[in-house]
Amino acid sequence: QVQLAESGPGLVKPSQTLSLTCTVSGGSITTSYYYWTWIRQPPGQGLEWMGAIGYEGSTYYSPSLKSRISISRNTSENQSALQLTSVTPEGTAVYYCARGGMEHIGPRWNLEVWGQGTPLTVSS
Repeated sequence: QVQLAESGPGLVKPSQTLSLTCTVSGGSITTSYYYWTWIRQPPGQGLEWMGAIGYEGSTYYSPSLKSRISISRNTSENQSALQLTSVTPEGTAVYYCARGGMEHIGPRWNLEVWGQGTPLTVSS
């Protein structure tokens, strides 16, 4: 059974770069035809789709974040990584990684596997 675990610093300052990791266990990040997605939820708000990386390394980003976001993977560590530059307090949220298919590229929430989420606060 595939499990996902997000990890990160918990707190970053405005204008800094946010870096989070999603560790995959019980399966491989290169298994066809899965896509590994990053989603966040600010306090009291709905889910926001941020981007995804495919089993073969293709990347997809939300148009609203495209200039600041980067998603990569480390196949030897079986991890996906999210970087978001120039963060603001509006970036305070719980960040989730999830596994889905090509049909989940974009704001689709019925992904089959989710991590528990990691909270991140942007504050000076």
